[in-house]
Amino acid sequence: MSESNTITASTADQNGAVPGESVKKDENSRRGNWGNQIEFVLTSVGYAVGLGNVWRFPYLCYRNGGGAFMLPYFIMLVFCGIPLFFLELSFGQFASLGCLGVWKISPMFKGVGYGMMVVSTYIGIYYNVVICIAFYYFFMSMTNLLPWTYCNNPWNTPDCSGVVGSATQLNGSLVNATTSLLAGATEVVNRTKRTSPSEEYWKHYVLNISDDIGNFGEVRLPILGCLAISWFVVFLCLIRGVKSSGKVVYFTATFPYVVLTILFIRGITLDGAINGIKYYLTPQWQKVLDAKVWGDAASQIFYSLGCAWGGLITMASYNKFHNNCFRDSIIISITNCATSVYAGFVIFSILGFMAHNLNVPVSEVADHGPGLAFVAYPEALTLLPISPLWSLLFFFMLILLGLGTQFCLLETLVTAIVDEIGTDWIIKNKTIITLSVAVVGFLLGVPLTTQAGIYWLLLMDNYAASFSLVVISCIMCICVMYIYGHRNYFKDVEMMLGFPPPLFFKVCWRFISPLIISFILIFTVIQYKPITYNEYVYPGWSLAIGFAMALSSVICIPIYALYKISRSPGATFRERLKHACQADPKWGPALAEHRTGRYAPMVSADTVEARPLKEKEELREEHKEEDKAKETEKKEEISLTIQGSNGSTNTHNNPNPSA
Repeated sequence: MSESNTITASTADQNGAVPGESVKKDENSRRGNWGNQIEFVLTSVGYAVGLGNVWRFPYLCYRNGGGAFMLPYFIMLVFCGIPLFFLELSFGQFASLGCLGVWKISPMFKGVGYGMMVVSTYIGIYYNVVICIAFYYFFMSMTNLLPWTYCNNPWNTPDCSGVVGSATQLNGSLVNATTSLLAGATEVVNRTKRTSPSEEYWKHYVLNISDDIGNFGEVRLPILGCLAISWFVVFLCLIRGVKSSGKVVYFTATFPYVVLTILFIRGITLDGAINGIKYYLTPQWQKVLDAKVWGDAASQIFYSLGCAWGGLITMASYNKFHNNCFRDSIIISITNCATSVYAGFVIFSILGFMAHNLNVPVSEVADHGPGLAFVAYPEALTLLPISPLWSLLFFFMLILLGLGTQFCLLETLVTAIVDEIGTDWIIKNKTIITLSVAVVGFLLGVPLTTQAGIYWLLLMDNYAASFSLVVISCIMCICVMYIYGHRNYFKDVEMMLGFPPPLFFKVCWRFISPLIISFILIFTVIQYKPITYNEYVYPGWSLAIGFAMALSSVICIPIYALYKISRSPGATFRERLKHACQADPKWGPALAEHRTGRYAPMVSADTVEARPLKEKEELREEHKEEDKAKETEKKEEISLTIQGSNGSTNTHNNPNPSA
């Protein structure tokens, strides 16, 4: 490295944690870095804050005791969420490598990285299908009248009962009908479950849903077109990697909060909104004693933050080496959870208004998942004046929330591939890899746009990223803390940040977080129920496919471990196992100027060996002392030789004695 580059890199190091640093040159010129730390924080917020914050957390909150659910939720955030988030950020930032490359820390566990890639692949496939449906609803909202407002459409059934239409019919009946007719109508409504126009629009028009998961039917061309648009947008935003996505997130990560605030202000001004918010927040303290509530809280924290997907490691790998990722992990984790709570107010204020208009309890209109995003909430929006405007804002917010997560999922896969191959050609042509992954993702998502697509989407959502994430995260903690060694990792973090991890995080990483992860796994197994969709029960063969998807990511870990052990040198299995677990000599900071202390070159400037054991550093100091002692002995021998030849006893006063 030239002197000028060294000075530039040094200056960049000093500014690594400063958002508005003046030095714009990348510290790691080969891989690239974020333009500044605001880009990293916004990208990570966009990654963590996704659709689940809007359509899952509010439902979990009211189902598990309202405000009482906040207690276990924030306890799990402190003892599991933030520590795991910090662990993954520091892991990726220290090595400046993606979810595959970081396993130089213990090569036998590289299967964990492959498992993360498999999980990210599954999620990336079906997550973009959800985004494309939001795109479809967004385009359909560009009209004077939302198409799911009334029941007079070709796709509606006789059971349809519209909110807006029923009000008109009721006014007419008050004038023209008798009391007996009204009583009869009320009896019929009570005996027959109401089918809303938004639900029929969702089932019979958007999805044209088939009767069985095996009956694919035809591809829904409008959905397929929106899927192509969705993947094209993701590719364009990632065309230059983090350089382009880092600029896009200034909008995609912040504008959803603008929309949430607009919808919140509109929602709380409606009749019945207070009832909805009370239903959302009223604490039922007796439920705190229920283990299921704690299990739901731990699971929601774990899945919401995106732990074990590989995305956190990947995003942090583009940080500068001395960036304060400890601060970032706290900011991003708290922002994620605060967004979930805030979204609950937005959702339940509108649902309370809808329940007030229908004169039914809030529990009858509350829903979660696609049912909330594409049925319940759109129906509530039809009651508002200028309903297409609110619909446009709502679905635009869903699109942005989804894209923020999708960016990181795609970048995780691309970074892992590029880091693993690592040639100059593939680094220069990273855009081609990004395009290839996007095209493959689009093709794999095509079956989800068929008439049976919603069945497969929910199957992947329930199985592909469920207990497998918990297993991956638990093994990662065990590897870093107990195989590599907690003392070594604490020193690595201190070398990177300039201060050791706080004692609280040391305890959580070693004991508390792995225990909570184990609790989540046990809870997931105990609470397991076969998946259903409304009244449809999934057949056994489809559940087998679901379990196969779940196991496909976990099975990577033992398979690669056995492969690595078999290829490791050693006469016995124990020797091979020990060698496979040892850190790779290339493990450590990516740049030479950061490889100081125990990561400094041992033999020459060209040979870098990572020495994660303190004894090696002490041994090096002993060698230096021995060399100094030998030099002193040589000087004394020379002094004695000179003294014997000229009789002088003071070599300093006679530096050039004559023979």
